[in-house]
Amino acid sequence: MITRKRLAAGVCALLVALTAGIAFPVAAVAGEPTGQAAPQVDLVLDVSGSMRTADIDGGTRMAAAKQAFNEVLDATPEEVQLGIRTLGADYPGDDRKTGCKDTAQLYPVSTLDRTEAKTQVATLSPTGWTPIGPALLKAAGDFAAGDGSKRIVLITDGEDTCAPLDPCEVAREIAAKGVDLTIDTLGLVPNTKMSKQLSCIAEATGGTYTSVEHTTELTDKVNQLVDRAADPVVTPVATEGTDSCATAPTLKSGLYTDREEFTQQRWYRVDVKPGQELRTSVSVGADRAVNPSYGVLLRAVTVHGREIVRGEAAGNGRTDVISTGLRYPKAESDSDDEDAPAETVCLQVTNSFSAASGVKTAPGLPLELTVDVVDGPSKASDVASFGLGRGWWLLGALILAGFVAGLLWGWLSRWRVAVWRTN
Repeated sequence: MITRKRLAAGVCALLVALTAGIAFPVAAVAGEPTGQAAPQVDLVLDVSGSMRTADIDGGTRMAAAKQAFNEVLDATPEEVQLGIRTLGADYPGDDRKTGCKDTAQLYPVSTLDRTEAKTQVATLSPTGWTPIGPALLKAAGDFAAGDGSKRIVLITDGEDTCAPLDPCEVAREIAAKGVDLTIDTLGLVPNTKMSKQLSCIAEATGGTYTSVEHTTELTDKVNQLVDRAADPVVTPVATEGTDSCATAPTLKSGLYTDREEFTQQRWYRVDVKPGQELRTSVSVGADRAVNPSYGVLLRAVTVHGREIVRGEAAGNGRTDVISTGLRYPKAESDSDDEDAPAETVCLQVTNSFSAASGVKTAPGLPLELTVDVVDGPSKASDVASFGLGRGWWLLGALILAGFVAGLLWGWLSRWRVAVWRTN
Protein backbone atom coordinates (compact mmCIF):
# COMPACT_ATOMS: atom_id res chain seq x y z
CA MET A 1 0.00 0.00 0.00
CA ILE A 2 1.29 3.47 -0.89
CA THR A 3 1.59 5.77 2.13
CA ARG A 4 1.59 9.55 2.06
CA LYS A 5 5.27 9.68 3.01
CA ARG A 6 6.25 7.28 0.24
CA LEU A 7 4.21 9.20 -2.34
CA ALA A 8 5.63 12.56 -1.25
CA ALA A 9 9.14 11.09 -1.36
CA GLY A 10 8.46 9.81 -4.87
CA VAL A 11 7.32 13.23 -6.06
CA CYS A 12 10.42 14.87 -4.60
CA ALA A 13 12.69 12.23 -6.15
CA LEU A 14 11.10 12.78 -9.56
CA LEU A 15 11.51 16.54 -9.37
CA VAL A 16 15.12 16.23 -8.15
CA ALA A 17 15.93 13.83 -10.99
CA LEU A 18 14.37 16.12 -13.57
CA THR A 19 16.14 19.16 -12.12
CA ALA A 20 19.47 17.34 -12.04
CA GLY A 21 19.05 16.22 -15.63
CA ILE A 22 18.37 19.80 -16.66
CA ALA A 23 21.01 21.57 -14.61
CA PHE A 24 24.08 19.40 -15.03
CA PRO A 25 24.51 19.78 -18.82
CA VAL A 26 24.14 23.57 -18.52
CA ALA A 27 26.74 23.70 -15.75
CA ALA A 28 29.14 21.66 -17.83
CA VAL A 29 28.88 24.10 -20.72
CA ALA A 30 29.21 27.16 -18.49
CA GLY A 31 32.29 25.76 -16.79
CA GLU A 32 34.31 25.09 -19.92
CA PRO A 33 37.72 26.81 -19.81
CA THR A 34 38.24 29.72 -22.19
CA GLY A 35 42.02 29.46 -22.42
CA GLN A 36 42.35 33.25 -22.53
CA ALA A 37 44.31 35.52 -20.18
CA ALA A 38 42.11 37.54 -17.84
CA PRO A 39 41.22 41.01 -19.22
CA GLN A 40 42.08 43.94 -16.94
CA VAL A 41 40.25 47.26 -16.54
CA ASP A 42 41.25 50.29 -14.44
CA LEU A 43 38.47 52.84 -13.84
CA VAL A 44 40.04 56.26 -13.24
CA LEU A 45 37.58 58.63 -11.55
CA ASP A 46 37.88 62.41 -11.17
CA VAL A 47 37.09 63.37 -7.54
CA SER A 48 38.11 67.01 -7.86
CA GLY A 49 36.16 69.84 -6.23
CA SER A 50 34.10 70.54 -9.36
CA MET A 51 32.41 67.15 -8.97
CA ARG A 52 30.23 68.83 -6.30
CA THR A 53 28.34 70.64 -9.05
CA ALA A 54 24.67 69.60 -9.17
CA ASP A 55 23.76 69.48 -12.85
CA ILE A 56 23.27 65.78 -13.72
CA ASP A 57 19.66 64.63 -13.39
CA GLY A 58 19.12 67.00 -10.45
CA GLY A 59 22.04 65.64 -8.43
CA THR A 60 25.78 66.21 -8.14
CA ARG A 61 28.25 64.83 -10.63
CA MET A 62 29.79 62.81 -7.81
CA ALA A 63 26.44 61.23 -6.93
CA ALA A 64 25.92 60.28 -10.58
CA ALA A 65 29.40 58.73 -10.73
CA LYS A 66 28.84 56.73 -7.53
CA GLN A 67 25.50 55.40 -8.74
CA ALA A 68 27.01 54.43 -12.08
CA PHE A 69 29.98 52.74 -10.40
CA ASN A 70 27.75 50.67 -8.12
CA GLU A 71 25.70 49.43 -11.07
CA VAL A 72 28.83 48.72 -13.11
CA LEU A 73 30.38 46.75 -10.24
CA ASP A 74 27.24 44.60 -10.05
CA ALA A 75 27.36 43.91 -13.80
CA THR A 76 31.11 43.32 -14.23
CA PRO A 77 31.77 39.88 -15.81
CA GLU A 78 33.43 37.36 -13.48
CA GLU A 79 36.43 36.94 -15.77
CA VAL A 80 37.34 40.66 -15.73
CA GLN A 81 39.94 41.89 -13.25
CA LEU A 82 38.88 45.40 -12.28
CA GLY A 83 40.48 48.23 -10.32
CA ILE A 84 39.64 51.81 -9.38
CA ARG A 85 42.03 54.78 -9.29
CA THR A 86 41.14 58.29 -8.17
CA LEU A 87 42.49 61.72 -9.02
CA GLY A 88 41.96 64.79 -6.84
CA ALA A 89 40.44 62.79 -3.98
CA ASP A 90 42.71 63.58 -1.03
CA TYR A 91 44.37 67.04 -1.10
CA PRO A 92 42.03 70.03 -0.53
CA GLY A 93 44.70 72.75 -0.41
CA ASP A 94 45.99 75.35 -2.86
CA ASP A 95 49.55 74.11 -3.32
CA ARG A 96 49.72 73.18 -6.98
CA LYS A 97 52.75 70.92 -6.63
CA THR A 98 51.03 68.82 -3.98
CA GLY A 99 47.66 68.87 -5.72
CA CYS A 100 49.18 67.55 -8.94
CA LYS A 101 50.46 64.45 -7.13
CA ASP A 102 47.00 63.64 -5.79
CA THR A 103 46.22 60.29 -7.38
CA ALA A 104 45.76 56.97 -5.59
CA GLN A 105 44.72 53.42 -6.25
CA LEU A 106 41.39 53.06 -4.45
CA TYR A 107 40.97 49.37 -5.35
CA PRO A 108 43.72 47.27 -7.00
CA VAL A 109 43.23 45.71 -10.41
CA SER A 110 42.33 42.19 -9.35
CA THR A 111 39.51 39.68 -9.04
CA LEU A 112 36.55 41.81 -8.02
CA ASP A 113 35.18 41.81 -4.49
CA ARG A 114 32.02 43.78 -5.22
CA THR A 115 31.20 44.59 -1.60
CA GLU A 116 34.70 45.88 -0.84
CA ALA A 117 34.87 47.93 -4.05
CA LYS A 118 31.46 49.52 -3.34
CA THR A 119 32.56 50.35 0.21
CA GLN A 120 35.62 52.16 -1.11
CA VAL A 121 33.57 54.12 -3.66
CA ALA A 122 31.11 55.19 -0.94
CA THR A 123 33.91 56.97 0.95
CA LEU A 124 34.72 59.36 -1.91
CA SER A 125 34.02 63.07 -1.58
CA PRO A 126 34.89 65.83 -4.10
CA THR A 127 38.11 67.42 -2.89
CA GLY A 128 40.97 68.75 -4.97
CA TRP A 129 42.74 69.28 -8.28
CA THR A 130 42.42 67.50 -11.64
CA PRO A 131 45.79 65.80 -12.32
CA ILE A 132 44.76 63.76 -15.36
CA GLY A 133 48.28 63.38 -16.76
CA PRO A 134 49.85 62.08 -13.51
CA ALA A 135 46.85 59.78 -12.94
CA LEU A 136 47.22 58.20 -16.40
CA LEU A 137 50.94 57.63 -15.83
CA LYS A 138 50.21 55.85 -12.55
CA ALA A 139 47.26 53.93 -14.00
CA ALA A 140 49.47 52.50 -16.74
CA GLY A 141 51.47 50.80 -13.97
CA ASP A 142 48.43 49.38 -12.17
CA PHE A 143 48.17 46.34 -14.43
CA ALA A 144 49.73 42.95 -13.83
CA ALA A 145 51.90 41.41 -16.53
CA GLY A 146 50.10 39.15 -18.97
CA ASP A 147 48.69 38.83 -22.46
CA GLY A 148 45.11 39.79 -21.55
CA SER A 149 43.62 43.03 -22.81
CA LYS A 150 44.24 46.14 -20.69
CA ARG A 151 41.91 49.13 -20.66
CA ILE A 152 41.81 52.44 -18.76
CA VAL A 153 38.43 54.16 -18.54
CA LEU A 154 38.83 57.81 -17.52
CA ILE A 155 35.76 59.65 -16.17
CA THR A 156 36.20 63.39 -15.59
CA ASP A 157 34.21 66.64 -15.58
CA GLY A 158 37.05 68.96 -16.54
CA GLU A 159 40.35 69.35 -18.34
CA ASP A 160 43.70 68.73 -16.66
CA THR A 161 44.87 71.43 -14.23
CA CYS A 162 48.47 70.24 -13.98
CA ALA A 163 50.08 71.36 -17.26
CA PRO A 164 52.79 71.36 -18.60
CA LEU A 165 52.40 67.60 -18.12
CA ASP A 166 49.98 67.39 -21.06
CA PRO A 167 47.73 64.32 -20.64
CA CYS A 168 47.53 63.94 -24.42
CA GLU A 169 51.33 63.65 -24.57
CA VAL A 170 51.18 61.18 -21.68
CA ALA A 171 48.77 59.03 -23.70
CA ARG A 172 51.06 59.19 -26.73
CA GLU A 173 54.00 58.20 -24.53
CA ILE A 174 52.08 55.19 -23.23
CA ALA A 175 51.18 54.17 -26.80
CA ALA A 176 54.80 54.60 -27.94
CA LYS A 177 55.98 52.04 -25.37
CA GLY A 178 54.19 49.37 -27.35
CA VAL A 179 52.03 48.35 -24.42
CA ASP A 180 48.72 46.85 -25.52
CA LEU A 181 46.74 49.40 -23.52
CA THR A 182 43.64 51.30 -24.59
CA ILE A 183 42.42 54.49 -22.92
CA ASP A 184 38.73 55.37 -23.23
CA THR A 185 37.52 58.76 -21.96
CA LEU A 186 34.12 59.98 -20.76
CA GLY A 187 33.43 63.67 -20.24
CA LEU A 188 30.71 64.74 -17.79
CA VAL A 189 28.84 67.87 -18.99
CA PRO A 190 31.68 68.64 -21.41
CA ASN A 191 32.89 71.92 -22.88
CA THR A 192 34.83 72.40 -26.10
CA LYS A 193 38.28 72.53 -24.47
CA MET A 194 37.68 69.40 -22.39
CA SER A 195 36.20 67.50 -25.33
CA LYS A 196 39.25 68.28 -27.43
CA GLN A 197 41.63 67.09 -24.72
CA LEU A 198 39.74 63.88 -23.96
CA SER A 199 39.40 63.08 -27.67
CA CYS A 200 43.15 63.47 -28.09
CA ILE A 201 43.85 61.12 -25.15
CA ALA A 202 41.55 58.44 -26.55
CA GLU A 203 42.78 58.70 -30.13
CA ALA A 204 46.42 58.30 -29.03
CA THR A 205 45.76 54.73 -27.88
CA GLY A 206 42.94 53.73 -30.23
CA GLY A 207 40.26 54.32 -27.60
CA THR A 208 36.96 56.19 -27.71
CA TYR A 209 35.70 59.48 -26.30
CA THR A 210 32.08 59.94 -25.24
CA SER A 211 30.31 62.98 -23.81
CA VAL A 212 27.86 62.17 -21.01
CA GLU A 213 25.08 64.30 -19.54
CA HIS A 214 22.89 61.71 -17.76
CA THR A 215 23.50 59.03 -15.15
CA THR A 216 22.06 56.26 -17.31
CA GLU A 217 24.36 57.23 -20.18
CA LEU A 218 27.36 57.02 -17.87
CA THR A 219 26.33 53.61 -16.51
CA ASP A 220 25.61 52.18 -19.96
CA LYS A 221 28.87 53.41 -21.48
CA VAL A 222 31.13 52.21 -18.65
CA ASN A 223 29.37 48.82 -18.71
CA GLN A 224 29.91 48.64 -22.46
CA LEU A 225 33.62 49.39 -22.13
CA VAL A 226 34.11 46.86 -19.31
CA ASP A 227 32.29 44.21 -21.37
CA ARG A 228 34.39 45.09 -24.39
CA ALA A 229 37.54 44.31 -22.42
CA ALA A 230 36.27 40.75 -21.94
CA ASP A 231 35.63 40.25 -25.65
CA PRO A 232 38.33 38.55 -27.74
CA VAL A 233 40.45 41.11 -29.54
CA VAL A 234 39.68 41.19 -33.26
CA THR A 235 41.75 43.23 -35.66
CA PRO A 236 39.48 44.95 -38.22
CA VAL A 237 40.24 44.48 -41.90
CA ALA A 238 40.35 47.62 -44.02
CA THR A 239 37.95 47.56 -46.96
CA GLU A 240 36.58 50.12 -49.39
CA GLY A 241 32.91 50.20 -50.25
CA THR A 242 31.73 51.59 -53.58
CA ASP A 243 28.85 53.73 -54.83
CA SER A 244 26.92 50.75 -56.27
CA CYS A 245 26.27 47.10 -55.49
CA ALA A 246 27.54 45.96 -58.86
CA THR A 247 31.09 47.09 -58.10
CA ALA A 248 31.06 46.49 -54.32
CA PRO A 249 33.60 44.21 -52.59
CA THR A 250 32.35 40.78 -51.48
CA LEU A 251 32.84 40.32 -47.73
CA LYS A 252 33.03 37.16 -45.64
CA SER A 253 32.32 36.88 -41.91
CA GLY A 254 34.55 39.34 -40.06
CA LEU A 255 35.09 42.89 -38.83
CA TYR A 256 35.78 45.64 -41.38
CA THR A 257 36.65 49.34 -41.34
CA ASP A 258 36.05 51.96 -43.97
CA ARG A 259 35.57 55.73 -44.36
CA GLU A 260 32.30 57.30 -45.47
CA GLU A 261 31.88 60.90 -46.59
CA PHE A 262 29.08 63.01 -45.12
CA THR A 263 25.66 61.87 -46.49
CA GLN A 264 27.45 59.33 -48.72
CA GLN A 265 26.27 55.80 -49.56
CA ARG A 266 28.64 52.83 -49.34
CA TRP A 267 27.86 49.40 -50.81
CA TYR A 268 29.15 45.93 -49.91
CA ARG A 269 28.19 42.40 -51.01
CA VAL A 270 27.74 39.21 -48.94
CA ASP A 271 26.94 35.71 -50.24
CA VAL A 272 24.30 33.85 -48.20
CA LYS A 273 23.52 30.18 -48.90
CA PRO A 274 20.09 28.57 -48.33
CA GLY A 275 19.66 27.72 -44.65
CA GLN A 276 22.14 30.38 -43.54
CA GLU A 277 21.47 33.63 -41.68
CA LEU A 278 23.18 36.97 -42.27
CA ARG A 279 23.75 39.07 -39.16
CA THR A 280 25.38 42.43 -39.71
CA SER A 281 25.81 45.72 -37.87
CA VAL A 282 27.40 49.05 -38.64
CA SER A 283 28.74 51.90 -36.51
CA VAL A 284 29.60 55.36 -37.81
CA GLY A 285 31.63 57.68 -35.57
CA ALA A 286 31.77 61.47 -35.49
CA ASP A 287 35.50 62.10 -35.09
CA ARG A 288 35.01 65.86 -35.58
CA ALA A 289 32.39 68.49 -34.80
CA VAL A 290 29.05 67.71 -36.46
CA ASN A 291 25.62 69.28 -36.37
CA PRO A 292 23.04 67.69 -34.05
CA SER A 293 20.31 65.44 -35.45
CA TYR A 294 21.85 62.70 -37.55
CA GLY A 295 21.29 59.07 -38.36
CA VAL A 296 22.57 55.93 -40.03
CA LEU A 297 20.66 53.51 -42.28
CA LEU A 298 21.70 49.93 -43.06
CA ARG A 299 19.75 48.15 -45.82
CA ALA A 300 19.94 44.62 -47.20
CA VAL A 301 18.69 44.51 -50.79
CA THR A 302 18.74 42.05 -53.67
CA VAL A 303 21.00 42.58 -56.67
CA HIS A 304 17.87 43.80 -58.47
CA GLY A 305 17.29 46.54 -55.89
CA ARG A 306 14.42 45.05 -53.88
CA GLU A 307 14.74 45.81 -50.18
CA ILE A 308 14.86 42.72 -47.92
CA VAL A 309 15.26 44.26 -44.47
CA ARG A 310 16.63 47.42 -42.91
CA GLY A 311 18.01 48.77 -39.65
CA GLU A 312 18.22 52.43 -38.70
CA ALA A 313 19.14 54.65 -35.77
CA ALA A 314 19.08 58.39 -35.03
CA GLY A 315 21.10 60.66 -32.76
CA ASN A 316 20.67 64.11 -31.27
CA GLY A 317 24.24 65.20 -30.65
CA ARG A 318 24.75 63.52 -27.27
CA THR A 319 26.73 60.56 -28.57
CA ASP A 320 29.74 60.34 -30.86
CA VAL A 321 28.97 56.93 -32.34
CA ILE A 322 25.69 55.70 -33.79
CA SER A 323 25.00 52.05 -34.59
CA THR A 324 22.35 49.81 -36.10
CA GLY A 325 22.05 46.24 -37.37
CA LEU A 326 19.87 43.69 -39.14
CA ARG A 327 19.31 39.96 -39.56
CA TYR A 328 18.34 38.10 -42.73
CA PRO A 329 17.60 34.34 -42.55
CA LYS A 330 17.83 32.70 -45.98
CA ALA A 331 15.19 29.97 -46.26
CA GLU A 332 16.22 26.37 -46.87
CA SER A 333 16.15 25.18 -50.46
CA ASP A 334 13.16 23.01 -51.47
CA SER A 335 15.55 20.43 -52.84
CA ASP A 336 18.13 18.38 -50.95
CA ASP A 337 20.92 19.83 -53.06
CA GLU A 338 23.69 20.92 -50.69
CA ASP A 339 25.35 22.78 -53.56
CA ALA A 340 22.41 25.12 -54.10
CA PRO A 341 23.72 28.53 -55.22
CA ALA A 342 24.18 31.32 -52.70
CA GLU A 343 22.23 34.55 -52.89
CA THR A 344 24.21 37.75 -53.21
CA VAL A 345 22.91 40.28 -50.69
CA CYS A 346 23.82 43.92 -51.18
CA LEU A 347 24.45 45.96 -48.02
CA GLN A 348 23.94 49.71 -48.25
CA VAL A 349 25.21 52.06 -45.53
CA THR A 350 23.95 55.65 -45.58
CA ASN A 351 24.57 58.39 -43.02
CA SER A 352 22.90 61.76 -42.49
CA PHE A 353 25.73 63.51 -40.63
CA SER A 354 26.49 67.10 -41.60
CA ALA A 355 29.68 68.98 -40.79
CA ALA A 356 29.63 71.95 -38.45
CA SER A 357 30.68 75.31 -39.84
CA GLY A 358 34.35 75.42 -40.81
CA VAL A 359 34.92 71.68 -40.27
CA LYS A 360 36.70 69.71 -42.98
CA THR A 361 34.65 66.95 -44.56
CA ALA A 362 37.64 64.86 -45.69
CA PRO A 363 38.62 62.22 -44.91
CA GLY A 364 35.26 60.56 -44.40
CA LEU A 365 33.79 59.48 -41.10
CA PRO A 366 35.14 56.22 -39.61
CA LEU A 367 32.84 53.27 -40.29
CA GLU A 368 32.97 49.82 -38.69
CA LEU A 369 31.04 46.95 -40.25
CA THR A 370 30.50 43.53 -38.69
CA VAL A 371 29.45 40.64 -40.94
CA ASP A 372 28.49 37.22 -39.60
CA VAL A 373 27.06 34.44 -41.79
CA VAL A 374 25.95 31.45 -39.69
CA ASP A 375 23.78 28.37 -40.00
CA GLY A 376 20.14 29.40 -39.73
CA PRO A 377 17.81 28.41 -36.89
CA SER A 378 16.26 25.61 -38.94
CA LYS A 379 19.42 23.54 -38.61
CA ALA A 380 19.01 20.63 -36.21
CA SER A 381 22.39 21.40 -34.66
CA ASP A 382 21.36 24.94 -33.74
CA VAL A 383 17.78 24.84 -32.46
CA ALA A 384 16.54 28.38 -31.83
CA SER A 385 12.76 28.06 -31.70
CA PHE A 386 11.11 31.32 -30.75
CA GLY A 387 14.52 32.86 -30.06
CA LEU A 388 15.20 30.56 -27.07
CA GLY A 389 18.12 28.70 -28.67
CA ARG A 390 19.28 25.69 -26.65
CA GLY A 391 17.05 26.84 -23.81
CA TRP A 392 13.96 25.55 -25.69
CA TRP A 393 14.42 21.96 -24.50
CA LEU A 394 15.00 23.30 -20.99
CA LEU A 395 11.66 25.09 -21.01
CA GLY A 396 9.94 21.95 -22.36
CA ALA A 397 11.45 19.82 -19.60
CA LEU A 398 10.31 22.28 -16.94
CA ILE A 399 6.75 22.26 -18.34
CA LEU A 400 6.74 18.46 -18.36
CA ALA A 401 8.04 18.34 -14.79
CA GLY A 402 5.35 20.78 -13.66
CA PHE A 403 2.63 18.77 -15.41
CA VAL A 404 3.72 15.45 -13.86
CA ALA A 405 4.11 17.03 -10.42
CA GLY A 406 0.62 18.56 -10.72
CA LEU A 407 -0.95 15.20 -11.58
CA LEU A 408 0.78 13.46 -8.68
CA TRP A 409 -0.09 16.22 -6.25
CA GLY A 410 -3.77 16.14 -7.36
CA TRP A 411 -3.90 12.37 -6.93
CA LEU A 412 -2.28 12.67 -3.50
CA SER A 413 -4.84 15.29 -2.43
CA ARG A 414 -7.77 13.14 -3.56
CA TRP A 415 -6.33 10.11 -1.77
CA ARG A 416 -5.95 12.13 1.46
CA VAL A 417 -9.59 13.29 1.23
CA ALA A 418 -10.76 9.71 0.66
CA VAL A 419 -8.76 8.46 3.67
CA TRP A 420 -10.14 11.29 5.80
CA ARG A 421 -13.72 10.43 4.85
CA THR A 422 -13.28 6.73 5.66
CA ASN A 423 -11.95 7.65 9.09
